[in-house]
Amino acid sequence: MWFSRRAVSRQPSAAIAKSALAKTSNQAAVMQRINECYQLAEQHFRKSFTRPSVHFSLRGKAAGTAHPIQQMLRFNAVLLEENPNVFLSEVVPHEVCHLLTHQLYGKVKPHGIEWKALMQQLFQLSGKVTHQLDISSVTPKGVMYRCHCGPLELSVRRHNKVMRQQAHYQCRRCGQKLEPVLND
Repeated sequence: MWFSRRAVSRQPSAAIAKSALAKTSNQAAVMQRINECYQLAEQHFRKSFTRPSVHFSLRGKAAGTAHPIQQMLRFNAVLLEENPNVFLSEVVPHEVCHLLTHQLYGKVKPHGIEWKALMQQLFQLSGKVTHQLDISSVTPKGVMYRCHCGPLELSVRRHNKVMRQQAHYQCRRCGQKLEPVLND
């Protein structure tokens, strides 16, 4: 033979460990919780499931995202450090359930009846679609603008469109064009 065969590890945690090295104890706890969720599903369905790659690179307001086609989970490291208990009890099972639903049923609605049923059967969770975490630390500050009514905040995205002359905005109350407040 001109090629060699490599032995593939079948240990459940091996696939997860290769995807991301835990930089904090909370990230390590998430990795462990993912493994526990998969073991629970394997016991329930008496079948093995492909383990996902896991990354802690998610930014913005989302706590986590599941990418079923790529078999990948992404988590927001900032929100994890601020809310470790909620992540372990709600966010991780929520995202793992998306991947399990895809492996069991194929392409279905992200929060459809199959997903909700799995959330209730496996994790005894109601299947909430959104989290209730404090996102103030991951919400970008806006840029101050003014009109006749007074000051108001415009998102960074909208401010950048104004600066590139791709858009202009008017006050909903007085109708005046919004102007940026210049810092002196």
